[in-house]
Amino acid sequence: MGTGETIGGVPVTEEQIASWAAEADAGFDVQELKRRGRGRPGRGAEPSQVVAVRLTAAELAAVDARAAREDKSRSEIIREALALSAT
Repeated sequence: MGTGETIGGVPVTEEQIASWAAEADAGFDVQELKRRGRGRPGRGAEPSQVVAVRLTAAELAAVDARAAREDKSRSEIIREALALSAT
C-alpha cells in the first residue's frame, strides 16, 4: 500500500521508505555527500545574491507568460530584462 506521497510524480511505496531507512541506519559515506556539494549550482565565479522584488499582478502575469512562451524560468526572464536595460 502506498503512502499517498510522490516524488516527481512517482508514488512513494512503503518498500522504498523501508529501503531508505535501512540505508540511513547503515550510515552514509560522509565524503561522498561532501563531494556532491549542496544547493543549486552557481551561476558564475562569484556567489549570487537573492533579491526580493515586488511586482503587480499584471507585471507577474507578463513575466510568467513570457517564461512559458520561451520555456524559461521567471528568474531567467528577469535577468534577461536587466541585462537589456544595462546596455
